[in-house]
Amino acid sequence: MSDTDTNREYKDSVFTKLFSDKEKLIELYNAIDGVTYTLSDGIIINTLENVLFMGRRNDISFTIGDKLVVLMEHQSTINDNMPLRFLEYIARLYEGIVDDEAVYKRNRLTIPRPEFIVLYNGVNPLKADDYYIKLSEMFAKDETHKDVHNFLELEARVLNVNKGHNRQVLQASGTLGDYAEFVEVVRQETKGIDSEDKVALAGAMERGILKDFLYRHSREVMNMGMLTSEFDINVAKRVWREEAFDEGMLIGMQEGERTKSLETARNFLALGMPLDTISKGTDLSLAKLKELQNDISGLSASNNEAVV
Repeated sequence: MSDTDTNREYKDSVFTKLFSDKEKLIELYNAIDGVTYTLSDGIIINTLENVLFMGRRNDISFTIGDKLVVLMEHQSTINDNMPLRFLEYIARLYEGIVDDEAVYKRNRLTIPRPEFIVLYNGVNPLKADDYYIKLSEMFAKDETHKDVHNFLELEARVLNVNKGHNRQVLQASGTLGDYAEFVEVVRQETKGIDSEDKVALAGAMERGILKDFLYRHSREVMNMGMLTSEFDINVAKRVWREEAFDEGMLIGMQEGERTKSLETARNFLALGMPLDTISKGTDLSLAKLKELQNDISGLSASNNEAVV
């Protein structure tokens, strides 16, 4: 099956295709990390062939020096579960790097140091242009052992590479700067994910953005769905519906519990129980109980006046 076969099991994103060029990839990594690697340092691209996210390959992994780097492009909202995906990814990469029998040897192995980077060029705002998300933030809280350190950690650096953000990085990597410009043009030309890719491609070419790359790979780029590299709207809508249902159920349960607490508190107040005792039994604040107490007193006074 040829690389340009549109019926293949996966499709590269424009990002993956563009930065699969080793020279451009080194330029990109140097800009991100502030290092000065060259082709003579021996970069090896080892992207996993069968790892998909929303049906599109938008990742690049490589070794250079003593590092094993995993780059991921994101064009939708940053997913806080990314560290877990990176963990699964890096385990498979190490399986391919380390000989099966080597782990049984007595001497400690030396393996490349992992580094995880997410390049974000979506339209939703980020909390910062450069920050980290951690695997440990996903761990269930252990209230009984608060001082125990996390023995497993994975940090992924998130960089906003939209035009106008992280200018120093985009300037240091001319290719990344051009790609940011390309994404912006495609977004302007298409005005949504259902528009024709040929319109966006023509618009980018007319402006001379990534001109050589787009001319060489125009047919492939046409088949990539340029702004939908990892966003499946049908899956997203299903997940959003499920989240909305779960949130509605939670709110309903909370409202039910609050209504029950208020009813219980009114009964206790009518029996003349102390406010602090009622507060402990219902989790209602003293201020709320005093409010209820005043309501009950006002209601009793009104009833007495009616009887008179």
